Formats: sequence, C-alpha cells, structure tokens
Amino acid sequence: MGISVKLQEFEGPLDLLLHLIDKNKVSIFDIPIVEITNQYMEYIRDISNEDMGTMSEFLVMAATLLDIKSRMLLPKEVNEEGEEEDPRQELVERLLEYKMYKYMSYELRELQQDAEKALYKEPTLPKEVLDYREPVDLEKLLSGVTLSSLNRIFQDIMKRQEARIDPVRSKFGQMEKEEVNLEETTRHVEEYIAKHKTCSFRDLLEKQKGKMRVIITFLTVLELMKTGRIEVVQEENFSEILITAKVSEE
Repeated sequence: MGISVKLQEFEGPLDLLLHLIDKNKVSIFDIPIVEITNQYMEYIRDISNEDMGTMSEFLVMAATLLDIKSRMLLPKEVNEEGEEEDPRQELVERLLEYKMYKYMSYELRELQQDAEKALYKEPTLPKEVLDYREPVDLEKLLSGVTLSSLNRIFQDIMKRQEARIDPVRSKFGQMEKEEVNLEETTRHVEEYIAKHKTCSFRDLLEKQKGKMRVIITFLTVLELMKTGRIEVVQEENFSEILITAKVSEE
C-alpha cells in the first residue's frame, strides 16, 4: 500500500492538477499544458520549504509536465495505425482514474457517516402486545355481500379450475404396472402346448390376462420354434395358426 502524500490541501500531484484544471475551467481532455505547467511550478515553488520526502512525488509530476510540454513543441508522432499520438494521453487517463476513485471515496465517506447514525435496538414489546390481533367485525366484513355476488365469485373460481385442466391428458386412464412372473408364464405356455399336443395360437393368446402375458407368450412360442420343440402351421392366409408339440427323441 502506497504512502499517502498530503501537501497542504492537496493529496498528491494529481489532486493539484485537478484543482488547476477546475480553476482554469478547461476540459480534462484538452489540457493547455503550457499554462497548467507554469501554474503547477508556481505552486511547488511556494512550498519549497517542505521536506524532500513529501516533495518527491510533486517533483516527479513536474518533470512529467515539462516532458509533455517539450514534446508538444515537437512535430507530432504517428503510431503504427497512422494516427497522431497526443503526448497528454497518458496523463489524461491517470487524471480520469484518480478523479473516479476520488469521488468514490466521497460516496463511501457519506455512506459511513449515514451508517453511524443508524442504531439498533432489540424489541422490548410485551408478549401480549405482539400476540394481539384486531378483532374482526363480521357485519362490516360482510357488508354489501349478496348471494348473487357470492355465486359470481364461485363461478369465476370454477372457470379458473376448468382452465387448468388439460383437455387431452385429463382423459388418460390410470396406468398400472403389471406384475408378471416371466418364468412362471413361460412354463405355463410350455405345459399348455405339451398337454394339448395341438392348439390354436389364437386360443393360446386369448387365455392370457394382460398385455405383458400376451407378449411373453408370443416370445415363448418363437423360442420353442427356434429350439424345434414345436411346429407352427398355417394352411392359408388369415387362417388359424396351429401349434403342434413335437415328441422328443428321448
């Protein structure tokens, strides 16, 4: 953290420069560097009796101003983009930054002063006062209320409830999970085919309860066909599908 240098009423060389700019009523973006430099040098001559530790920053700024003053007398330099460079640009940016922080410090000081005026006190109201509720006057509350107004309010509420109902999803039935034992259903299908020797595929499916049982029955029939344990025949298109159990070699 830098050491704060305060010279009479000016806190550093930038503060003195801002004072001179405001005093001369000139734009910070177009500083008359010759005039401001001369006035700045007069100020630090009047306070030359200060110690060098305090004066060092002001002397550095004086050297900077003299350097800018000399560069202003020379032909203007051109940067890589072909634009003329202003020797005062860096100084203007430093002054703007300092001015911003200076005014921010004023706002923080005002906030601190306002905060010092705020006091906090624990609530000391009796419990009876805190629990007190103003009694309700029913006659006053219900004054002007009629059956027609109540009915109108009721109808408005019912319309709002109906508007919240999705006309499509509200017609969906309740979905329930089918509890199906895969092994038991498969074994039942195999035993049924083995017992009847020959049966209709339609009859076999119609005896199942629930979609999951129908699906498992169909998959079981496909698996039995794959392993060669049954034979499936359909003599004509759209005719009955007959399932015949094959006798094992054993």
